[in-house]
Amino acid sequence: MDKGYEKELFQSLSIKSSVAKKFKKYCKSISKSQSMTLLLMLEFFDENGLSPEDDLKPNLKATENLFKKRINTLIAIIKDIEKTQTKPTLAMLQALFMVDEPKKKPLLLEKKRFKKEVKNHFGEKSGIDLKNESEV
Repeated sequence: MDKGYEKELFQSLSIKSSVAKKFKKYCKSISKSQSMTLLLMLEFFDENGLSPEDDLKPNLKATENLFKKRINTLIAIIKDIEKTQTKPTLAMLQALFMVDEPKKKPLLLEKKRFKKEVKNHFGEKSGIDLKNESEV
């Protein structure tokens, strides 16, 4: 029995036998009783403001266009958020966490004085400064 309708009486409807066969087959396919199937159909038409004679194609096209507009609007909003918030924030975070190594400057080394070995007249070796070489 149908829940909520157990105590109600049945009434008969006069419908063609071919229509009754199709209706019974449809009721079995959705696993509902005939009363509940007919009730669901009537509620569907009432809630959606449709008539069985209406053509749904224009209605569906209008709904599809509405969805497309809303989706395009959402895409535009997400792109704007990405441009104005996400990318700048990401750049700032990368700048904070990216530690650039300081440029390596050449080390200032102490100038060394090179000594040049010069033979003097007696065959001995002596160290002479290059800077002081002109004095010798």
